[in-house]
Amino acid sequence: MSIFDETITLNSGIKIPKLALGVWEIPDDEVAKAVESAIEIGYKHIDTAQAYGNERGVGEGVRNSGVDRDKLFVNSKVAAELKNYDDAKKSIDETLSKMDIDYLDMMIIHNPQPWKEVNQSNDRHFEGNLEAWRALEDAVKEGKLKTIGVSSFNKEDLDNLIKNSDTKPAVNQVQVHIGDTPLDIIKYSQDNDIAVEAFSPVAHGAALKDDRIVEMAKKYNVSVPQLCIRYDWQLNTIVLPKSANPDHMKSNAELDFEISDEDMKTLAGIGNMDYGDASAYPVFGGKI
Repeated sequence: MSIFDETITLNSGIKIPKLALGVWEIPDDEVAKAVESAIEIGYKHIDTAQAYGNERGVGEGVRNSGVDRDKLFVNSKVAAELKNYDDAKKSIDETLSKMDIDYLDMMIIHNPQPWKEVNQSNDRHFEGNLEAWRALEDAVKEGKLKTIGVSSFNKEDLDNLIKNSDTKPAVNQVQVHIGDTPLDIIKYSQDNDIAVEAFSPVAHGAALKDDRIVEMAKKYNVSVPQLCIRYDWQLNTIVLPKSANPDHMKSNAELDFEISDEDMKTLAGIGNMDYGDASAYPVFGGKI
């Protein structure tokens, strides 16, 4: 079986490919070409977001790929700032219109807090997230979305949706990489039959400069990104490496090796990553 055919069956019954192309920071006028290249290589899962500003281009790439729509899995995210039903509902329709596709395979809430509040506020926006969630639930009923999920949700955020809505999130998209392995939320999500998607598997590029990770990659005779992606893969997560470069896309999918249990523990114990300029990203509480 090709790595691109490996899937996880979500709690909604939908199959999701375990390897995806992430398109964050790829400009709208360049992303269609990246998406087409990825699909030609074999990728079947594309992950974008309203906040990325490139949904239009992703839709173009999907439509121009020559691959039947039902053979691809396309996900986007409701902007983190939208915490009421009407705005969230409107944004879902706008996404479908921009992408010019009939439905999305999945759409998720991008963050439980608006970006400017991340790590700055204790307000988890429980009511607002339930409102946005209801808009996503209704879009599923209307045939606009196949399944729905969340991103960067903690235990209390997940519990809020599980206890107060009719739909359990199908996925929780979480930052997971060597140097930042949030085992508690990975386990809590998976124990509740919520699949975990791992974003930023190469630590925003910081892994490339970390001697501990570089040495481990040499041991397995693989690249640092390959080691990082395989690490997340062995945690049974859906992995979302980002690239606009077809050579990197191919390399990122070459995961035909296995990290030993001992080395997985060693990698899980790595901390103190220096993210450099990436420390200012909203996911770390940088202002937007």
